[in-house]
Amino acid sequence: MRNLFLYQLMLLTGFLAYAQSSQDQKALDQKVSQFLDQNRSEWRDMNVPYNDGKVLYDLIVKNNYTSALEIGTSTGHSTTWIAWALSKTGGKLITIDIDERRINIARENLKKAGLSEFVDFRRADAHALVKQLEGPFDFVFSDADKDWYRQYFIDIDPKLKVGGCFTAHNVRGSMRGIGEFLDHVRSQDNYETTIDRTSRSGISISYKRSESDP
Repeated sequence: MRNLFLYQLMLLTGFLAYAQSSQDQKALDQKVSQFLDQNRSEWRDMNVPYNDGKVLYDLIVKNNYTSALEIGTSTGHSTTWIAWALSKTGGKLITIDIDERRINIARENLKKAGLSEFVDFRRADAHALVKQLEGPFDFVFSDADKDWYRQYFIDIDPKLKVGGCFTAHNVRGSMRGIGEFLDHVRSQDNYETTIDRTSRSGISISYKRSESDP
């Protein structure tokens, strides 16, 4: 009888914890959604468009990614979408930007959205820091200097989990480095690369299907 009581108590405790967690997530969803809607037309400073942020969000939630890296924070629009998705998967984001003003604004924006706990902000030169990060990661978003996209991919590849994906922004344009980057990722036999059709700027999505041959 005592064991049955303890079992029922455990079930009740688990149910109450789940219910509280669901309520907390619902409240956070409402806060983030309101923040994004209110600021929808306010993002400048090289931030991604609203719809592109949603593409990133959907990728993370769909694939249950939990260890994310963003190269190029700007003032935090894409960061907000990525962190929001990670709040649902139990994940965490490392985001890098070299500009102190931009990353400080991003910190404030993520605080307003209620997502600070899901983000590790790093003010640094991504050229150096990306090489130093240990990983592993299962989601990467590159939106920094386009002529370094190829090198970012090369540096991240050994740290990207199989099943993870490397995404890059503005790949529909003719900016220096984009063609070289796309040629490189498409040449990788262990990656499957597509360009999201809903994004005017172009988001490349490269899924890692296996480790590369030695």
